[in-house]
Amino acid sequence: MSLFKRFLLQIAIGVLGLYLAEYFLEEVSVANVSFIFYGGLALGAVNFFIRPILRLITLPLRILTLGAFTFFINIAIVWTVGAMFPEINIEGWIPLLYTTLIVWVMEFILQNFTK
Repeated sequence: MSLFKRFLLQIAIGVLGLYLAEYFLEEVSVANVSFIFYGGLALGAVNFFIRPILRLITLPLRILTLGAFTFFINIAIVWTVGAMFPEINIEGWIPLLYTTLIVWVMEFILQNFTK
């Protein structure tokens, strides 16, 4: 898969993940539908460009925790995108955890079934 297609896939994952989190979780609210797209665009860009760098930097921690630290990287990324957009409101740690799980499941499904 080309880099551009992978980038577009990450954006689609971000948009779909934020939409589903806002739809299913009461504690996640988005002020406007357009901010789901903007937040998904930012989430996809961060996942595409910054997450590989974070995974490389935290390689020793990921080895020690047998890969479990990767989930904390994903939580930090979703929290950062939520902090970048005040229109995206995730109230508390549990909704942040569930939002991260939704984005992770969307990433798993779309990356494994779009090959």
